[in-house]
Amino acid sequence: MAATMKKTAVEDVNVTFEDQKKINTFARNTNRMTEFKDEIEAKKKSLQNLQDASDDLMMAEDDTLLVPYQIGDVFISHTQEETQEMLEAAKEQLQQEIKDLEGKVSAIQQVLGDLKVQLYAKFGNNINLEADES
Repeated sequence: MAATMKKTAVEDVNVTFEDQKKINTFARNTNRMTEFKDEIEAKKKSLQNLQDASDDLMMAEDDTLLVPYQIGDVFISHTQEETQEMLEAAKEQLQQEIKDLEGKVSAIQQVLGDLKVQLYAKFGNNINLEADES
């Protein structure tokens, strides 16, 4: 009987407005982090595609051949050298964007870590803040 009383007391933790704000902040940041990670993966795939295009361009034997390069919805023909420079610029841009997103993910992970400590300290096992890996 005493064990049952103790368990009930642990489950009766009151959720204050501040606690609810922390839980909501945790959920929003978790969603943002997931979106940033998805965006990073998409940019890494684009970066790999640019690298593959750059490699293929280097293997081309005819240096006088004009190479179509897509800008928006339009293809514009450039020399191999110009196209190579444009590919390098696009790769550098993507690498910077990936670095920026990874910085945002890192900052969010720091916030989530702090919130986890605070929420687990108050609610213990009564709250689950772990992501579902499904």
